[in-house]
Formats: sequence, structure tokens, C-alpha cells
Amino acid sequence: MLPPPPLKGLYRDDSRARAAYAEAAGIYRILPRAVALPLDQDDLLHLVCWAADYGVALIPRGAGSAMGGGNVGDGVVVDLTRMAGQRIDIDRNAAHAVTGAGITLAQLNAAAASHGLRLPPDPSSGRWATLGGMVATNAAGARSVRYGSVRGWVESLTLVTADGESVALQRGATPPSSAALSRFTQDAAPVIRAEAALIRTRFPHTRKNSSGYALDAFVKSGDVLDLLVGAEGTLGIVTEIGWRLDPVPAVRAGVRASLRSTELLGEAVEALMVCGPSAIELLDRTFLDLVAQDALVGTGLRFSGAEAVLLVELERDDPASLRDALEKTTARLRPIAHSVDTAFTAEAAERLWDVRHAASPILARLPEERRSLQVIEDACVPLASMSRYIQFVRRAASSHQIPVVMFGHAGDGHIHVNLLPEVGRAGWEQEVAALLEEVTTEVIALGGTPSGEHGDGRLRAHTLERVFGSEIVGLFRRVKDSFDPQGLFNPGVILPAGEPPISRLKVGETAVTLPLDIQESLREIERTAGYGRSRLELAGEPEARR
Repeated sequence: MLPPPPLKGLYRDDSRARAAYAEAAGIYRILPRAVALPLDQDDLLHLVCWAADYGVALIPRGAGSAMGGGNVGDGVVVDLTRMAGQRIDIDRNAAHAVTGAGITLAQLNAAAASHGLRLPPDPSSGRWATLGGMVATNAAGARSVRYGSVRGWVESLTLVTADGESVALQRGATPPSSAALSRFTQDAAPVIRAEAALIRTRFPHTRKNSSGYALDAFVKSGDVLDLLVGAEGTLGIVTEIGWRLDPVPAVRAGVRASLRSTELLGEAVEALMVCGPSAIELLDRTFLDLVAQDALVGTGLRFSGAEAVLLVELERDDPASLRDALEKTTARLRPIAHSVDTAFTAEAAERLWDVRHAASPILARLPEERRSLQVIEDACVPLASMSRYIQFVRRAASSHQIPVVMFGHAGDGHIHVNLLPEVGRAGWEQEVAALLEEVTTEVIALGGTPSGEHGDGRLRAHTLERVFGSEIVGLFRRVKDSFDPQGLFNPGVILPAGEPPISRLKVGETAVTLPLDIQESLREIERTAGYGRSRLELAGEPEARR
């Protein structure tokens, strides 16, 4: 029995606290060794030093809304949402903000809006996703077609390292003295730079990538900051972030176009890109069928003859330029699409996009024997291969008798897939594993990445050698060893730990048993996307204090 870490905050290793943190978004249920809720930066430093002394793994966690399994594990889950000093400082003149890692995107944008500013990347989880979590996965969202992912908006980071140091990094500045950065500078950085040509060749040539460590971004910028974004808490724990902000566009409009064939996707996206859209979202036939068949929300959301629907957002600084962009967009779409609907105001655009938001409540109402699982949910392929990828997933899923629902960010070739397996059917786990293997092989063949914006987590770590090759994975290991030589932070994330990805699931006969009330509460969080809810509240007080 290990002594508890010297924290002012909470440390709990009772069964109920462990159960409350055994799940997050995604497919896994893994009981942690314990849960720690550091009160401040000093607490976190003490926790890291304690973990180093006793060889205990730490799993950093914000809202727990990431889907790849990087927020659950066997070690001590470190809940960062209760740390003091979670500030939001906005500098209007510099269009800059400094925030605590536990602040949500919604909180930052609410504060920035009063200055006419925003952080443009907008993952759908932005209401509850913490900014530290968004940095960890290099999050993006629907507007990435225009604004890119989070990496390009990060100006500074404060990082707690495996050596128990707090390091402040500023983009473009010489990194401060620290043991971790010294090891990286001496051991890993020269080898990475020497392999720049190999990195350019082997990294996926896609518009988005959140898989592996961002060696390509580091080679291009020379800034270690770019390497830490998207590292999923495996190289250190981010506690504070400096952000570049952007003015909020004055006006917004929307377009909805129906396509009779997915073969037209590439042509349609190419036509749209010259119009400067801020979002191009795809709803596949599988998505449209799910919505149309639902008795509660399907009325009025049926698209006869459509194999795909594109939802386009346009943002401009004045009504005249917005109207010009809207006319140009519809003119380019009409020869391709069999129907085009337009909306000139933000409110009308929201109504056009109602269909995009209709699937979540439907998936939440699925019976327990038909669960929505995010397994092959984040692949990004070259735009020219998007139609082929969609058709492949449809055929492969059908051959394994697993219904799927597909949607995504068409402007980036980035497709999300929800599997709907019948979890009471014998052998369903093997069918899911086989489907994952087949789709991964196709993604690699198309020159794609298994993760466009959600990170590898535990789910996709096993694919990295096939995607990048052994030489690049060897560089990944150099990076990891430089920053975290003891392997304290998130073992099994990005670099695999050996277990198969379809294991330790939150559903099925082999799922770990949890107290019934906690299990039901975790399921309700999943159904309602209630990831802003404190998991510690589910556990209640420790038994000794009752």
C-alpha cells in the first residue's frame, strides 16, 4: 500500500471514486488505481514528484469528452478541473487571451465575445471541452476548413514536466532551462531535424492530422510548442495556455445542398473552396436514414434521392460581401447538386443546419442492446479519396452486419463514423475488431490518417507503425523518452502498451462491474453529453466520512 501524495486537494482510492472515473467518452471502461484532484500548481508538482518516486502512472483529464481513451487508464487519474487560478485574461488590443487549462472553450468565447473576439476552432464538444483537453488532442471542429486546428492558435503553454518542474514556453522564444527540454534538445531534436525528408514523406498528406507526435510541424517551425500540442498529456501536463484570437465576423449565412451520389463530393467541395467557406459539413446517406426514420425528429428532415447532404457556412464582415459570397456559392453548386437551399441570416442558417444536430438525441435513445460506439470515428483522407472511403466503410460495415452512421467535415476529407453494433449478439466484439482492422488498412492505403482531430488515445495507438513506419515511430519514442523517461504520463497513449484496442470496453459481458448507481449516472452523461458534470459527485463522500 502506497502512502498518499502530499496534496492540499483530494486524493481518493476508494472503490466508488475509482468507478466514477472509469469511463469517459468513447468505448472504454478501465478502473484507475486512484483519483487525484490537485488544488493548485504546487499540488500538481507534488503529485508528479510522488508519482516519480513510486513509479505510478498519471492520466491527465479535463471534462472526459475525448473519445480515443486517452483520459482513462490503470494509473492515477488527475482531474484538472478543480485547480485554482483558472483565469481568463483577454487583451483586446493584442487579440490575445491567457487561460487556465480547465477553462472551457465556451467560457473563453463568452469572455472574448464582449471584445468582439473569439477562438475560431469549434469542436462540437466546445460547451464542456476544456482548453487543456483541446490542446492535448489538437482539436479542430467544423470551421477547420478555414481556420485550421488548435495548434495554429496556441501562442504559449505552461507545462508541468515529469521532473517536477513548471516550464513556461512562448512561441518563437528560446525555451527556458529545464531538464526535460535539455534532454529533448540534446537527444531528440537533432535526430528529428536530420530526418526531415523522411518525415515529410511518411506523414499523412491530409488537411488535418492529430495522430502521433507532430514532428512535421516541429520540423517546419522549429518550435517545441508545436510538438507539445496534440501530445495527449504524454509529455507533461498543460496548466495554462496563451491564445491568439480572431475578430468575430459580423454576418453569417448558410447553404444546404443535396447530392445524388457521393461521387460528386470531390467536385462539390472543390467548387466550394474558392468561395471561402468557414465550414463544409457532410451528412452521409447513413446519417440521413437515421434521422428520417425517427418518429420524433424525422418529419421535415427527409432528403429524397440524396446520397449525401452538404451544409456550408459563410462568414463575412459586411452584408454586401456576404450576399456576394452566397450568390457565388449557390451558382457553383447548382450544376452539381440536385437541390440547393440558402439562408441569408444566422438564424435562418441555424434552421438549415437543424438536420446536423438531429442525430445526437436519436443515438441517445437507442435501446441498450444497440449501442453507439466510436471505434473508426476519426479518419481523415485526401479529398480526392473521400467518396471511395465512404463507400468502403458502408460495404465493410454491411459485411460485418454492423449498422453505421457517417458524417463529418467534408472540406477536410474528415469523416466521423458511429458504429451501432447489437451488443447482445454473440461475437460482436470480434466483428467490431475485424471492421476496425479492415478500415484502418483502407485508410492507410488511401494515404490517410486514423485521427483527424481526436488524437490516437489507446484506440489508435496500435496503428501508428503501419501509418508512419518503424523509423518515424522510433522518433516518437525518442520524443517520449526525452520528456518522460520513466513513462509516468499516460502510458499506452500514442505509443501502444500491447493490449488490443477492442478490449476493456464499457459494454459487453467482459465489462468491469461498477456500482449500479454510478453506472447509470455515467450512462446518462453519455446519453445527454453531460460531460460538464463532476464525476466526483457521482462517487459521493468516502465511506469513512459518512
